[in-house]
Amino acid sequence: MARVPAPVAVVTVDLEGQRAGLTVASLVSLSLEPPLVGFAIRREAALHELLREADELAVSILAAGQEHLAQHFARGVPPIALWQGIALRPTPGPPQLEGAAAWLRGRATGEHPAGDHTFFVAEVEAAEPGPPATRPLVFHGQAYLTL
Repeated sequence: MARVPAPVAVVTVDLEGQRAGLTVASLVSLSLEPPLVGFAIRREAALHELLREADELAVSILAAGQEHLAQHFARGVPPIALWQGIALRPTPGPPQLEGAAAWLRGRATGEHPAGDHTFFVAEVEAAEPGPPATRPLVFHGQAYLTL
């Protein structure tokens, strides 16, 4: 799969003030009606159980130049200072990363075991594109690239 370009996104939740985020390169569009997306989360990741409990999630689809955010949130087990110095959009709900190519907000509606991961299905309740000239960040050949 290293030869297949994948979008790079950060999935976030805020469960009673406990924020968590994780970089995913498995984001896929599943359905237009209802609008559904899916992504895989490693079972040991801090986000995994929080995602099961949270009422809402956000997805920031990263833009060119946001490789540092992809790497920052790729850890899976967040350090205490995970959110220090991270620019966020002033929106209610789970954190949305400033400067992304697009943002989704919704809720997990299903999950399916997939090896050492769980594949989550989320119904999208709001979608917002970034500025028209924003180029997306992709992962290809074990490297971050821009289209």
